[in-house]
Amino acid sequence: MFVDEVEIYVEGGRGGDGCISFRREKFVPYGGPDGGNGGDGGSVIIQARESLHSLAPLVHRKHWRAARGQHGSGSNCHGASGQDLVIPVPPGTLVYDAERNFLLKDLAHPGDQVVVARGGKGGKGNAYFKSPTNRTPRQRTLGQPGQSRRLRLELKLIADVGLIGKPNAGKSTLLSRLSRARPKIASYPFTTKYPHLGLVQVGMDRSFVLADLPGLIEGAHAGAGLGHDFLRHIQRAGILVHLLEPYPFDGTQPLDNYHAIRHELEAFDPQLAQRPEIVVVTKADLPGAEQVHHQLREKLGREVLLISAATGQGLNQLVSTILQTLDQHRSHAAKGEGGI
Repeated sequence: MFVDEVEIYVEGGRGGDGCISFRREKFVPYGGPDGGNGGDGGSVIIQARESLHSLAPLVHRKHWRAARGQHGSGSNCHGASGQDLVIPVPPGTLVYDAERNFLLKDLAHPGDQVVVARGGKGGKGNAYFKSPTNRTPRQRTLGQPGQSRRLRLELKLIADVGLIGKPNAGKSTLLSRLSRARPKIASYPFTTKYPHLGLVQVGMDRSFVLADLPGLIEGAHAGAGLGHDFLRHIQRAGILVHLLEPYPFDGTQPLDNYHAIRHELEAFDPQLAQRPEIVVVTKADLPGAEQVHHQLREKLGREVLLISAATGQGLNQLVSTILQTLDQHRSHAAKGEGGI
């Protein structure tokens, strides 16, 4: 199950109470206060883990509470601090305060973490209060409660390359052909209900992460269909591969579909329109696909690739173009000319 948004309640552990105790031993003429302090409560930490790709593990557990600190005891024994609670999430998770609606942290990279609820401080035992003028203190403090808050976690997939296009353009088939990902594939539209990630290995030392993003429709930027759910994942993609079906199932024209998708991207986030894009005509094995390819190349005035995921035609050229475009994009990003 793929889940890209979830709300949870987190609470830091309560601090342990301080202890009131006096030393009383046989043959020890001078006793005194020896009550230990309570331990601090554990904190709740959210951490990005590379092995995760969905927020699904958090769906069935809405309350997360760290361990409380142990109480102090006699003989100046201090209570142990509570263990921190670490909640693992996929890289690319945005952590929001749900009640105040502000961003706490963008966990964009593996290992990134944020403390979302600090544990309470432990109380002081009566030994803490002893002094030359207060030799038998009978006061202590109780442990403080930990912080609590309600969080909204939102996942934006991080991929080097995002596959975009109208429904049934061949995105899932291409992903399954280039990587080991196995998305659902069928002859009818909207078979992909959520994004899929696949690692494309090129030789021994080159690879990139490819994301199959569900088909977009007109009005997606305004929430039509699952517009916002789909479009937000494109924001993390370094470059876009725009797939066009030569003969769409709904009878529309490939050129019109291209401009429609470009409009949705720009309306949702103007920066998406500036992202490097590779235009590809799919299903080259269909009669007349090559003619559509030539027409699009002339009308768009740019390079347009022609591929067939079924037969493998043009896939090597596509992978080579993706690697070249990624290198250029990363070079520009490193120079501060752009980036994700």
